[in-house]
Amino acid sequence: MNIRFKLLAAVLAVAAVAGLALVVMRPEPPAPKGEAAIGGPFTLVNHLGETVTDADFHGRFLLLFFGYTYCPDVCPTTLTTITDALDQLGADGDKVTPVFISVDPERDTPEYLREYLAYFHPRLVGLTGTPAQVAAAAAAYRVYYAKAGQGGEEDYIMDHTSVVYLMGPDGKYLAHFAHETTPEDMASGIRRHLER
Repeated sequence: MNIRFKLLAAVLAVAAVAGLALVVMRPEPPAPKGEAAIGGPFTLVNHLGETVTDADFHGRFLLLFFGYTYCPDVCPTTLTTITDALDQLGADGDKVTPVFISVDPERDTPEYLREYLAYFHPRLVGLTGTPAQVAAAAAAYRVYYAKAGQGGEEDYIMDHTSVVYLMGPDGKYLAHFAHETTPEDMASGIRRHLER
């Protein structure tokens, strides 16, 4: 009995030393870079019918929102907030390009986008494309969207993320604004990044 106890104690001691060695000698996990994985390359068509890529916007701040023109409330409210926030920024607002990317490419043609966006900020850029192009852009920005409420071929709504992203001139994520953000708070949040 005494020999078994000593053998068990020795095995446990060796296991404890081996476990401690694994913990001490384990490599450090990579340190987080502190950057959100939001944004990336895209190729879409603007409201003038021209093909554009993310590179066409480099060097400018972007205020980017995914939505659709048939949206009953969230999208027009958000686009009005963007318009008011840019107006509040005055001349500093000229450093920011507002961008509206449609998640409903079936209905949102460049022509229809041009007509719809005329009700909001005059510098607002509308983007659409093929379903695959829109899906790639949405994936780059971690945006969810899906067709819902189908009552007919044209009678549907789109569920979608309702976040406005502020992207830097280098294409990197800087901040985001929730749907409930006021124009004053959005303008203040943008101004902080413009002044850096």
